[in-house]
Amino acid sequence: MVMEEFHLPLKFVIATSILVFWSGFWFVHFIAIIYGYRKLHRRRTLNIDSESGVMGVSILKPLVGCPMDPNLMTNLESFFTMSYPKFELLFCVQEESDPSIMIVEQLRKKHPHVDSSLFVGGNCVGVNPKINNMNPGYNKAKHELVLVSDSGLLMKEDTLADMVSYMTSNIGIVHQMPYTCDRKGWPSILEKVYFGTGHARMYLFLGVLDILGLKANCCTGMSCLMRKKVLDEVGGLSAFGAYLAEDYFFAKCFQDKGWGIRISSQPAWQNSGIIQVKGFLGRLTRWCKLRVSMVPHTLVLEPITECVLLGLIGSWAGMVLLRADFLTFFLFHTLAWLFFDWIMLNIVQCSFMSERDVILLYIFWITYMSFITIDPSYISTACAITKCRRYRPQKRTRVTPIIIISS
Repeated sequence: MVMEEFHLPLKFVIATSILVFWSGFWFVHFIAIIYGYRKLHRRRTLNIDSESGVMGVSILKPLVGCPMDPNLMTNLESFFTMSYPKFELLFCVQEESDPSIMIVEQLRKKHPHVDSSLFVGGNCVGVNPKINNMNPGYNKAKHELVLVSDSGLLMKEDTLADMVSYMTSNIGIVHQMPYTCDRKGWPSILEKVYFGTGHARMYLFLGVLDILGLKANCCTGMSCLMRKKVLDEVGGLSAFGAYLAEDYFFAKCFQDKGWGIRISSQPAWQNSGIIQVKGFLGRLTRWCKLRVSMVPHTLVLEPITECVLLGLIGSWAGMVLLRADFLTFFLFHTLAWLFFDWIMLNIVQCSFMSERDVILLYIFWITYMSFITIDPSYISTACAITKCRRYRPQKRTRVTPIIIISS
């Protein structure tokens, strides 16, 4: 009798906590949609008629030409044709035999009026291959702003001006939310579903928290504009060579020094010509391992913020507290989630998507993400793999190399 009296309140306490968490996550949906609607694709005006009065930008482009991306020429040329009066392109290649060098040289000859340089060899300043690759270019950067931009991005003519317009006196970093260009094939639609729904939702919500001064860190190193003087104060790029997730520590460094972080109105348009489901899921696995290594509580939080698992425990809580039918509650939850994510996807895309395959892939995606995140092989933090090396995280932040994988 005593045990029954004890378990009854405990059951209601657990159910109440779950229902509060479930309701709170719908608040996250609302905030992300409202902020995304008001923020994305709404360009700010910036006077760029001449070099005077605008901040110069040194753009670091780390390149890895193996395997060769068929869209590399198109992506790199989009940086040569930007309508911004004061910038330089710093291409960084690790190996002298890298085939991307030929493409860079062709573009430099085609656009001789653009200030550009090529650096080959890199500097070994840590275990992060991207930092090692970019470090020679960073040391030669001559402008007050530095943009780290991955090779797979396509740049619109006014994107750089849009990013600089958010670099006000109290802002230290302006970054772009990852998204994808329109490409053929259902793997590309799968990427759109991921980057345009769950990823965008949390990215935008954390962006709101940072605006409120809560120092939420959602910065991505895919396209990140930073004040060079702040980086120089801590030793430049080489100070971040010990970390694989250099973008996280870029943002942490700026936040610790009191600088704000903002999201650009234009997403980072990923335009890789190599689109494979296996490679895409491999990226997600690698990111998950790094997040768990740096922020261990995500091991518990991430699975229960996915549609199916949150719907299951929310339906149980609704059944206990509200006497709701379990199946009806779960069906309502799933359909509402689909509707909200559909709205978010259209906001990020800036147009209505009518592909029939989107719904089919979405159903697959929410099921996959809800269960794969609790798979021990997925969340294992034993090692993290980049394109070139395998690493073991240590002390939640730093890493040491294990073995070089032969190419």
